[in-house]
Amino acid sequence: MIPAPLMSVIADEAQAVVRAAARLGASVAIDPLALLHRDLELQVPTTWSPNRHCQLVETADGWIAVNLARADDRDAVSAWLECPVDIDPWQAVTAHVRNFGSRQWIERATLLGLPVAELGEADAIMPPVVTGDGAHISVAEMVVLDLSALWAGPLCGALLAQAGMAVTKIEDPARPDPTPLATPEHSRRLNAGKIPMRMAISDPALLDLIGKADVLITGARPLALARLGLTPNAVFQRNPRLIWVAITAHGFSGPAAMRVGFGDDCAAAGGLVGWDAGRPQFLGDALADPLTGLRAAHHVFDHLATGQSGLIDAALARTAADFAKRAGLC
Repeated sequence: MIPAPLMSVIADEAQAVVRAAARLGASVAIDPLALLHRDLELQVPTTWSPNRHCQLVETADGWIAVNLARADDRDAVSAWLECPVDIDPWQAVTAHVRNFGSRQWIERATLLGLPVAELGEADAIMPPVVTGDGAHISVAEMVVLDLSALWAGPLCGALLAQAGMAVTKIEDPARPDPTPLATPEHSRRLNAGKIPMRMAISDPALLDLIGKADVLITGARPLALARLGLTPNAVFQRNPRLIWVAITAHGFSGPAAMRVGFGDDCAAAGGLVGWDAGRPQFLGDALADPLTGLRAAHHVFDHLATGQSGLIDAALARTAADFAKRAGLC
């Protein structure tokens, strides 16, 4: 259950987004409770996340959040623990992680691309990086390219579309967004107001589209984007007035940019948890995702209002840390 102080902070942020859009002459309506829910059958959060894919596990010196939502992650547990896994992977995890400290498990997980985070490790969100002057056109003329998937990035795009921007949702046929199959109603809420386009992310024509866009939303790690030629230098050289919303788990630059993460483990990284008898408890479903999508849209509206462009480093873990701090959870 989301505690009242956190719910109050989320409601305040939602109203701030509404006011930021209004300064641009746009109208956005946000229901804070609806913002946090997907059409999933969920269980009560404990040390397990409501979807039961992520667990808070005690190490030799603290707690880590281990997220095994993907088959590849479950298959990597043996390499991560450096031991055979002949039983349920969760039994192996809980049996072995007490042997070493949290940072050692994080370092191993980073090398393997496993979404594992240390409880409370993230700092509060840093200011967006501003590179120069932005576009000076009306919201109705804004062109947005949404290359993201899952929840945070698409939510940001949905709020921009609600404000009247033309948002094109680009999906690579080779890497489809799993959201329409897993949570179809949730997917409709996030993407119904967007223009669908199928295009390989490696298609050189994508750079031409980015060159004409006002806002770009991505959800991949920087290294993966760089392989496609999407580096800040290349992108802003082509389009210096662009606002680039870069959704990542732990940040767009530095060693943390290599890490994989999702809404539940990143919420734990930000300290967005409760406590019961000395044990941490999840507070909701993948909370770092919707909070980051909401905050990212807020940054976009603020950039437009002040005529700025640049890369908005929208890290799930740091956003969770900011909300946790404001709610008095850490």
